[in-house]
Amino acid sequence: MTTTDNADLTCKEFVELVTDYLEGALPAPTRRRFDEHMVTCPYCQTYLEQMRHTVRTLGHLPEETIPPKALDALLEHFRRWSD
Repeated sequence: MTTTDNADLTCKEFVELVTDYLEGALPAPTRRRFDEHMVTCPYCQTYLEQMRHTVRTLGHLPEETIPPKALDALLEHFRRWSD
């Protein structure tokens, strides 16, 4: 779902905001737009549920179980991703 109305969120914007949403860090107006989009978009509802599941699952993995080489690669990827 993409729209030309600036008040409506696109699916791309929704995906970019999911982490802040899950952390409770969205400003009220953005949260309202996020919630409105979620109610009308089954694809983003599914994506959000998948992210919640991922966070629940990965939240139970002790860092020690990740091989150091894999951890370094992940951290490097996330550092470059924000650039």
